[in-house]
Amino acid sequence: MLQDVLSGFLKTPKELPPKYFYDERGAELFDAICDTPEYYPTRAEASILEQHAVDIIALSGADTLVELGSGAARKTRMLLDALAATTESPVFAPIDISGEMLIRSSRALLDDYPTLRIDGAIADYDAGITVVPRAGKRLIAFLGSTIGNFRQPDAVAFFRAMAETMDAADHVLIGFDLAKPAGVLNAAYNDAAGVTAEFNLNVLRVLNRVLDADFDVAQFVHHARYHEAAGQIEMYLESRQAQRVRIGALNKQFEFGAGERIRTEISRKFTRPQINAMFSGAGLAERHWYQDSEGRFALVVAGLDSL
Repeated sequence: MLQDVLSGFLKTPKELPPKYFYDERGAELFDAICDTPEYYPTRAEASILEQHAVDIIALSGADTLVELGSGAARKTRMLLDALAATTESPVFAPIDISGEMLIRSSRALLDDYPTLRIDGAIADYDAGITVVPRAGKRLIAFLGSTIGNFRQPDAVAFFRAMAETMDAADHVLIGFDLAKPAGVLNAAYNDAAGVTAEFNLNVLRVLNRVLDADFDVAQFVHHARYHEAAGQIEMYLESRQAQRVRIGALNKQFEFGAGERIRTEISRKFTRPQINAMFSGAGLAERHWYQDSEGRFALVVAGLDSL
């Protein structure tokens, strides 16, 4: 975090990686975002899983489900239902940066799936790829269109690293938020109840707690907007006034002008050709495309391109 904050705050505009949203409070707030009426991706993705989880598990032939960024594992249960129905000793390997959330969700899953074995790890996505279990036939899930947080070269590199961990029998299941009108997207990231704003601001509380910073959270405001040319939502924290912030763990102070922004997230929106171009650049190939009835969201099963 020290390295990321230092390098991010030396950029123009200043940046923070979105993975630092997810302390225990941040994970709870994201769960609440998923329940807001404006935020369609979770419901759209869940509708695909409700209809096709059995097909996805059958297509993959998996006996082990790996999930990067597992969170509360709410949608994951549909895949686990299908896995438990076809596998005598199913394995779930959740990888999440929030240890509290991972432990809580794992305990709940063990209560509900008596034959399930959990082999999880507290890690971010990059580290998570290196520690995923290698045994069995694996389905590696990266849901929620989290890949949209990656710039194009980083997304291809991430998929390539994922492919390098895979054997011929393994598959990946990736969620992609699809391109759609700006009004729908702007509403999704600016919910009327202000949950997304609170989620965004919470990252400053994380820095205050972990890095001994002194951000006055009330002096920043949430800002999110879809940029059509780039095909992405950009989310910022905007300084209400000129101010100076000290980050004790860095022993540095940073100046913010009135209206100056910290970019906390990008969320890219995809077309099918863009998705397959990323796969191709990483040595993966689409095996099956699933999307919701309104064409808002896609779940794509992919395998190694050499097969």
